[in-house]
Amino acid sequence: QVQLVESGGGLVQAGGSLRLSCVASGRTLYTMAWFRQAPGKEREFVAAIKWSGEVTTYADSVQGRFTISRDNAKNMVYLQMNNLKPEDTAVYYCAISRATMATTVREYDYWGQGTQVTVSS
Repeated sequence: QVQLVESGGGLVQAGGSLRLSCVASGRTLYTMAWFRQAPGKEREFVAAIKWSGEVTTYADSVQGRFTISRDNAKNMVYLQMNNLKPEDTAVYYCAISRATMATTVREYDYWGQGTQVTVSS
């Protein structure tokens, strides 16, 4: 059983930055991703990174502002978030998928507990 634990969330002013971290137990050489979910809304895709770390993909809403990276030796994945906007406010989840570069919730097999990110104007 793979377990994921996110950290690094917090309260930040619009235009600020945060770096989220996720540590995994078990096998991590699969596509890893970040999703987010605001109250009353569906969980949505944010970014994904291939097991090799060479390929990444982002939701249009965060393209150019967020950067996903991973360190397989440490079983960790990161999300550097710059120029944050109020609409980025959500609980952010780390996830693992056996599908290559999946971008939908149903394709992900393991999830962390989430970390809250709040961006104020």
